[in-house]
Amino acid sequence: MLGFYDYTVWLTYISLMSATFGIIISLHGMGHPYWGMFFLMISGLCDAFDGRVARSKKDRTEIQKGYGIQIDSLSDLVAFGVLPVCIGEAMVSLGPDIKGIARFRITDKTMCTILSVLSIAIFIFYVLAALIRLAYFNVTEEERQKTEGGCRKEYIGLPVTSAALIFPTLMLIQYITPFDITLGYLVVLFITGLLFISKIKVPKPGFRGIMIMVGIGVFECILLLICLFAFEHIRQ
Repeated sequence: MLGFYDYTVWLTYISLMSATFGIIISLHGMGHPYWGMFFLMISGLCDAFDGRVARSKKDRTEIQKGYGIQIDSLSDLVAFGVLPVCIGEAMVSLGPDIKGIARFRITDKTMCTILSVLSIAIFIFYVLAALIRLAYFNVTEEERQKTEGGCRKEYIGLPVTSAALIFPTLMLIQYITPFDITLGYLVVLFITGLLFISKIKVPKPGFRGIMIMVGIGVFECILLLICLFAFEHIRQ
């Protein structure tokens, strides 16, 4: 079979499978569109360690290294580019099915059309920005390795993997406010896309920083699961 299947690529494959399942469950409205956020965090957890796991194998060939880089970017595009958009689409079309939350509704047909077109434009922009960010990083990193070598100390533009922390944090706000945050989600999606292709410098976190972010992600994941099950019980 084509490809590689040793332990160095397992986390990347799991990340992609988690993202795919998140897309499916979000668009089909199975249980709740916010369930997709849970799978976004799983993808983020896998991405936090896939590079370190891959580098632990000392006898990798150049083809294996290149393959790992390619599938990592492709997986990131699906997990942190497409999945957040699918969650947003689920929020726009289905809305929060949570007791006590007033669903934001527009009755005017013209305004509904404008909102639909605007949301689609934001979705397309966000995925495109994630694609550009990933491709640009790969190209510039390849050139940097030829002259500098070693690991970079900072990123130019917000890494797309930050979506695994940004959007779950936003989702948790829905459970502590009586208002529908769908419009807020679209605004954050647009701003995040802008940050992907901006020239801001973001320090690259070390192992301690990664573990702190993983800890935050795990904490958010537990809170989100508690909220999902608790409010599911209320609706029943």
